[in-house]
Amino acid sequence: MKKALLILIVMSLALMGIFAQGGGEENYTSKDIQFVVSSEAGGGTDSIFRKVCSMVEPEIGGSFYIVNKPGVADTVGPNFVMTSNADGYTIGNINYGGVIQGVFNKVTKNYSTDNVRFIALVSEESDAIMVSKNAPFKTFEEMIAYAKANPNQVTMADQGLGSRVYILITKLEREYGIQFKKLSYPASASQREAMLNGEVMVACTSLGDFNPLLTSGDCTGVIEFSESGNLAYPDVPCLKDVGLSSDFASSSFQAVIAPKDLDDAKAAKLEAAFKKAVESQEFIDWTTSIGISAHFMPGAEVAAMVKRLQDEAFPQLTELKAQGLI
Repeated sequence: MKKALLILIVMSLALMGIFAQGGGEENYTSKDIQFVVSSEAGGGTDSIFRKVCSMVEPEIGGSFYIVNKPGVADTVGPNFVMTSNADGYTIGNINYGGVIQGVFNKVTKNYSTDNVRFIALVSEESDAIMVSKNAPFKTFEEMIAYAKANPNQVTMADQGLGSRVYILITKLEREYGIQFKKLSYPASASQREAMLNGEVMVACTSLGDFNPLLTSGDCTGVIEFSESGNLAYPDVPCLKDVGLSSDFASSSFQAVIAPKDLDDAKAAKLEAAFKKAVESQEFIDWTTSIGISAHFMPGAEVAAMVKRLQDEAFPQLTELKAQGLI
């Protein structure tokens, strides 16, 4: 009898140990969490996640350590997360390029958003159109009217064939029956230079990317492709101000991901912690100060958003590829 009781106690202790190490969610974050950032240290993406992770730590009762894995259109980091142990101790970020270009171009054999579990959206930076001070129009409506009267004469700086802003501009052309003279630049810095040099009349990227020219008066923001506008640039019209539907909402974004098999309890704990951090006044004020928007979205909604973006972008990318343009 005593022997049987002893065996029962030993088995109970063993099971408790198993739960404490594996499924016991009350002990989750018993060690540091590796957060994999898809860009280099010191950049904008890195800054966002160092900030938000520091705010999440008190909520989960654990610490993060940041690991930077840049490269291949911001897909190296997400790919690392996809192939990591789904124990909750390796998570990371993914952005527009990671869910669109990365998946479409099949950067690695098994690279797919089907292999991640979305935890939360933390920020977005809506696309916008900036007009040079030397352009013959000053508002969105005037730009559209001028483009209709002068086909292929409005020089528009995008960020490359098949890029998010290229697809947005093409969608705008179809909506209004116009045609811009699209010129591609690798990044916002070269877009700014092109505007200052008089190479382009307008540019499509974020307001934050053009802050130096907006501040100096060398250009004006004529639309932000957001539903509610930007707190840092309150005078720039948003979609509803110019009569465009929410279907034209377009932005870069930063989301948190984990390996696809992360269990529900750990995912819920992380989601709740990121929600509290992202919706805090501290994070809202901080993101506003750098020209982006704090925007929390739960994991299930992020997954649905990504699916919608892919359904919209992939046919257009396929068309460009068939034409030999990408």
